[in-house]
Amino acid sequence: MTAFEQKVAALRAHHEALLSLKNEPVEWGNGIYEKYKNPVVTAAHIPLEWKYDFNEQDNPYLMQRIMCHAAFNAGAIKWHGKYCLVVRVEGADRKSYFAVAESPNGIDNFRFWEEPITMPDDVIPATNIYDMRITQHEDGWIYGVFCAERHDDSQPGNLSAATATAGIARTKDLKTWERLPDLNTRCQQRNVVLHPEFVDGRYGFYTRPQDGFIDTGSGGGIGWALVDDITHAAVKEEQIINARQYHTITEVKNGEGPHPLKTKAGWLHLAHGVRATADGLRYVLYMYMTALEDPTKVIAQPGGYFLVPEGYEYLGDVMNVAFSNGWIADPDGKVFVYYASADTRMHVATSTIDKLVDYCMNTPPDGLYTGASVETIKQLIRKNKNIK
Repeated sequence: MTAFEQKVAALRAHHEALLSLKNEPVEWGNGIYEKYKNPVVTAAHIPLEWKYDFNEQDNPYLMQRIMCHAAFNAGAIKWHGKYCLVVRVEGADRKSYFAVAESPNGIDNFRFWEEPITMPDDVIPATNIYDMRITQHEDGWIYGVFCAERHDDSQPGNLSAATATAGIARTKDLKTWERLPDLNTRCQQRNVVLHPEFVDGRYGFYTRPQDGFIDTGSGGGIGWALVDDITHAAVKEEQIINARQYHTITEVKNGEGPHPLKTKAGWLHLAHGVRATADGLRYVLYMYMTALEDPTKVIAQPGGYFLVPEGYEYLGDVMNVAFSNGWIADPDGKVFVYYASADTRMHVATSTIDKLVDYCMNTPPDGLYTGASVETIKQLIRKNKNIK
């Protein structure tokens, strides 16, 4: 075996050790969900063939020819018995692309498929696409809704000016995708999610209207819109169903995560909230529930956050960020919540439908001022004193 072949063998063994690493739950959680010690997908999980030229003559120093920066913000779906993540992979060139990683158990041994997804362009190609939400719709298609970013040509001298639209694609196998026209709306849209069922015979979309690429402006929160034809999806009317609030976790903006899960008690929603701090924006996850017969009617919303970055999760490319656009509910009621930390890596937290419904229905709402928060704590103290 040549020295080059020995280096390749050592590289492959090191990579396999990472892919096959067993994951264990973190002790002493909050009773709502279990986090796991290791991230489930990172940039290091990317197949070696995507990064290295293994021809010794062309790459005698065994350098990475195409570097990978991050793997995060993944949509999720159970597919042929496997737990599949449609991962946002970001290269060293800052361009993102989608790639499918699958696991036999949902918590470790995630391995990417042989090639990343080739996503067809819309009429106007996007410079960057990312953050896909996966919805297996009752019409028989699997839809991916994602952000399509382009330069804002109305500001030719500003290289940071961008526009955001909701790209829409559909597939039957997660490999070959049909691109549909971007969602047609009156404003910029990010964090758009397709509802999994027809509503009054139409397609329902959770939206996040905003005046600019970053700033929500007049956008009031998570919106809702019905669309007649998804192959030419156009928003004619839009209502806010989960509004932003002053001095809360949603003060700056909020957005729907993955599509909601249907339960006997209502639709379970996972969303993200953003507030400003002296150190920048802080992204956290929160939950709410809507009525089964009316996905726009909020019936429960626990106060505060559901999940935040902890420990090393806080550190990464964009600090202090927890973001989720994918979860999977198994038939036995177990729920796998896939979330990214610091725009860098993917994690999983597990819970159950029963626990999440209990959390939503029985956790006090945000009273919106300090006095109400203190009184809520004192009520719990008094209740516990009366327990014999």
